[in-house]
Amino acid sequence: MTARKNAAGILFILTVFFYSQAIAQKRPNILWITCEDISPTLSFYGDNTAKTPVLDKLASESRIYTNVFAPVAVCAPSRSAIITGMYPTSIGTMHMRTGRDISSWGLREYNGESNAVDIAGNGVPHYSVVTPPEVKCFPEYLRAAGYFTTNNHKTDYQFAAPRSAWDQNSQEAHWRNRQKDQPFFSVFNFTVTHESRIWANADKELTVDPETVPLPPYYPDNPIVRQDVARNYSNIELLDKQVGELLEQLKADDLMDNTIIFFFSDHGGPLPRGKRENYDSGLKVPFLVRLPDSKEPMKVDEVISFVDLAPTVLSLAGLDVPEHLQGDAFLGDKKEEEENKYIFASGDRFDEFSDRTRVVRGKKFMYIRNFHPELPRYKDVAYRKQIPMMNELLRLNEEGNLNPEQELYFATSKPSEEFYDVENDPYQLNNLINNQAYSDQISEMRSVLDEFLISAGDKGLEPELSFLYEIWPNGQQPVTEDPIAVRLGKKVVASTTTEGASISYLISDEEIDPDLNAPWQLYTEPIRVGKKQRIYFLAGRIGYRDSRVVELVD
Repeated sequence: MTARKNAAGILFILTVFFYSQAIAQKRPNILWITCEDISPTLSFYGDNTAKTPVLDKLASESRIYTNVFAPVAVCAPSRSAIITGMYPTSIGTMHMRTGRDISSWGLREYNGESNAVDIAGNGVPHYSVVTPPEVKCFPEYLRAAGYFTTNNHKTDYQFAAPRSAWDQNSQEAHWRNRQKDQPFFSVFNFTVTHESRIWANADKELTVDPETVPLPPYYPDNPIVRQDVARNYSNIELLDKQVGELLEQLKADDLMDNTIIFFFSDHGGPLPRGKRENYDSGLKVPFLVRLPDSKEPMKVDEVISFVDLAPTVLSLAGLDVPEHLQGDAFLGDKKEEEENKYIFASGDRFDEFSDRTRVVRGKKFMYIRNFHPELPRYKDVAYRKQIPMMNELLRLNEEGNLNPEQELYFATSKPSEEFYDVENDPYQLNNLINNQAYSDQISEMRSVLDEFLISAGDKGLEPELSFLYEIWPNGQQPVTEDPIAVRLGKKVVASTTTEGASISYLISDEEIDPDLNAPWQLYTEPIRVGKKQRIYFLAGRIGYRDSRVVELVD
């Protein structure tokens, strides 16, 4: 009888194991190919200037989304929305940039002079944003469901990436490091198209002829401008080759047929009047999704924001979408039946210059509210003055040699409201705010923005320093309480008293001194640990300093 019971027990365990393995194998792998600072200046959007055979092939088997927008036209705030599924203005990550992955120090004293280490910009010290306690980096939900999550390798979230978010977060992070048949969510970020590569790649051979590049009407036509525009297109061609190398790895691993592939940029293009500007040139991005069974291209004009990415990935993985997320899934089991009518965008501090702008964008129209019309449109950010054409535009403006469309960028003040018919004015140069023919649309979008500012709890409506001292009391970064671990029978249970904190753990057969880069696992339930094994715990919450590493001692 005992033998039969044991056999039945073993059979049950094996059945559960193989069933769980089958479920895991049914879950799709998800690959994000992200790049930096490009607009939809690609052939599948009608611009054939850059030759991109790899992306063209990917697009030929993908959904090509034509209305996808970053919530801020610059990287760090935009990336905070991608990783949390929340609008930056709702969680306090809207300023560019608050800090550089700060995890362990308080505000330092400073003498009022700009300092690359201590000053984020405009006299504000560096800090790591403390988000509301319910906010997580969404890969944590995937990890809890058995996914292997990797990020290679940029974060730039306005807070240090929690140890609980990624199985691997480094230049070596790769789906190939997962367990056999484990589903993965892998992010690979390519920097070759970043703004800085306009000057950093200046000595590289141009693969696009400056004489043939198209110029938007807000650029003057001269050799310096054409040179930088051609460099941007040439960098896009370099990107295409890098994407090709990654896709070859996916094919070599025989994973194309069960991997969902995303391709997108973190915001619009790197050149003047693009990045940092709340027009399509700064907010609109290329966006592809290749589903495993997709063999033909499909154009999709649904209006999508980066806050929709987190719920969409969770939906594709078959997971529930947390209620606090502000986006909607546009693919997968949890796909929302009703499409977005509008998305929202913002502009606040950009490095050393502060302003406040809010945007509502639909398929046909864009509404902009400028809270400081007395401030100039152009922000004289030192970083981008390394682009030769930026200095050329400043020279031409100073000499009075720009036409009216080009001078708009350098206006010394701006209207309190702007309204554009984006279908007929793709560069947003003709402000229709006083045109009575559009009064109904303007009135609706004003109301939509008013409601959003209240419902989303816009934290940009208060001074940044005031907000900083709310989340960092007395100018000191809050600290996650040490986790508490106890052995209950054959299992170990861990907890933390810090609201919103997640716990990570590490098991070892010998005594070790694990650091923050150790292969921490996400704690989700009591853990079975051998009597001779050692187990270490670490707790962390977004924006807080991590707890100390705690070892369970019987």
